[in-house]
Amino acid sequence: MASLTLSKGSNLSLTKADPGLRKAMIGLGWDPRTTAGEQFDLDASALLVRADGKVRSNDDFIFYNQLSAADGSVVHQGDNRTGEGDGDDEQILIDLDAVAPDIQKIVIVVSIDQAESRRQNFGQVRDAFCRVVNQETDNEVVRYDLTEDAAAETCMVFAEIYRHNAEWKFRAVGQGYASGLHGVATDFGISLD
Repeated sequence: MASLTLSKGSNLSLTKADPGLRKAMIGLGWDPRTTAGEQFDLDASALLVRADGKVRSNDDFIFYNQLSAADGSVVHQGDNRTGEGDGDDEQILIDLDAVAPDIQKIVIVVSIDQAESRRQNFGQVRDAFCRVVNQETDNEVVRYDLTEDAAAETCMVFAEIYRHNAEWKFRAVGQGYASGLHGVATDFGISLD
């Protein structure tokens, strides 16, 4: 089965594209452009969001310091501090059958660690992508390559996995935040204090 590549704003029914998909691996990758400054450290995270657009609590923020949702439905595979090499730089595993019924979507976010002090932004990142792979078959179901220039943004919502009419769907978002992870956290009801 061939993978589908989406453009910004597009969506795809994961349920229809791969009816056997139960355990999804979200692979995220990027390469820093050559810089003479500090090394880039991009961090992937996942937010479990209700229909009201907010998390239930900070427990629904899955990232390098909190690698798993309380129910184990979403598990971060750990921090890659360099982004070097081919393939996925970070991975998030989602057991779609185990996601709590009150969770409407899982928002996939990538932020640049210490972006302000290092004067770094997504305009200095190239070849960024987000893909969904069926863990049981190793089939890549969908891929989204971020192509737009995000010169001012230090955090980016790459994609969403969401429920719609008893299906799981994937939306290529590509929304940047100049306010960094703090801006994303505030929008979704997370307290970073």
